[in-house]
Amino acid sequence: MDFALTEDQEMLRRSVREFAETEIKPKMMAYDESQEFPWPLVRQAAAQGYYGVLFPESLGGSGLGYVEYVLVVEELSRVDGSIGISVAAHNSLCTNHVFSCGDDRQRSAYVPSLAKGEWIGAWSLTEPTAGSDAGGTRTTARPDGKGGWILNGSKTFTTHGSVADLTVVFAVTDPDKGKKGISAFAIEKGTPGFRSGKKENKMGLRASDTSEVIMDDCRLPAEALIGARGEGFVDAMKILDGGRISIAALALGMARGAYDAALAYAKERHQFGKPIAEFQAIQQMLAEMATRLDAASLLVYRAAWAKDRGAKTTLESSMAKLYASEVGVWIADRALQIFGGYGYVKDFPAEKYYRDMKLCTIGEGTSEIQRLVIAREILKDV
Repeated sequence: MDFALTEDQEMLRRSVREFAETEIKPKMMAYDESQEFPWPLVRQAAAQGYYGVLFPESLGGSGLGYVEYVLVVEELSRVDGSIGISVAAHNSLCTNHVFSCGDDRQRSAYVPSLAKGEWIGAWSLTEPTAGSDAGGTRTTARPDGKGGWILNGSKTFTTHGSVADLTVVFAVTDPDKGKKGISAFAIEKGTPGFRSGKKENKMGLRASDTSEVIMDDCRLPAEALIGARGEGFVDAMKILDGGRISIAALALGMARGAYDAALAYAKERHQFGKPIAEFQAIQQMLAEMATRLDAASLLVYRAAWAKDRGAKTTLESSMAKLYASEVGVWIADRALQIFGGYGYVKDFPAEKYYRDMKLCTIGEGTSEIQRLVIAREILKDV
């Protein structure tokens, strides 16, 4: 897709790649091993404007579009998906929900701190019994009789759950209305009755914070409600159209990193007196990897391009996420195979790409859910 980029976009790609190679790459395995949230790297990335790519300069953001956003997430993820998913979740979920669905007061109160990376944002929809079935939310928000709300319940698999300064939480405000009874709330860190729970011990993306969040008689003022009462589920689905582009970009970046590493290794590794890149079996794998990678790139950037033009991208976002994530898993597997025994040890990058990549077929809607979304969209007129 590089041929379609403007000069400014190419410059952005080069600058993000240099940042990732120089600042992230030397430290990523240490953070992966320790599962420590990489605050120093996050602060550096925020200083580059990566945590506010999508938001106007008037609110502290970089004032760029989805194509530039995909470039940033892709290039960060090419080196380390943990940083890529942090930037993605912060931009397209939490901050974007406040920006897109909040009122002027909420936008001015929260977006500047989030866009500058002074605050870290989380977006908490999933529950232990409400994953793909987000409409099955059980967390409740009842009126406190004074115009405010009292929240009770718990969420799981929340990116930035234990480190966020602001969390967007979904709760049932009108139990008799089903999906139309779910509302969204902004909860600031330190709010009484609100806390993080278990931090997940994950297979991959281990430097990305993934935690439970718990509401125990958490009292919120009326102005904590984001958007209209009962519109939380509808708003969440709109936000996920952009979020799925983010996961597609995450998958694309990690797939590109795995491919680049495998290509370089195939040229350097000698067996039977010549580089393994000269063997047809390796050439077949590399050719298929390169082809699928380009196809994924076209789908991802098509979705970003459409999003920048204000189009509804439910179909394009789901197609991009489905294909890029499934292809990413396949490419990571082939990369590990090319590395052979060295692919199975942590001295080489293949095993990390292999572990990190799988999340992309699960997070923000599984591959199975994406197929249902795609089918629903293409069968609308049937």
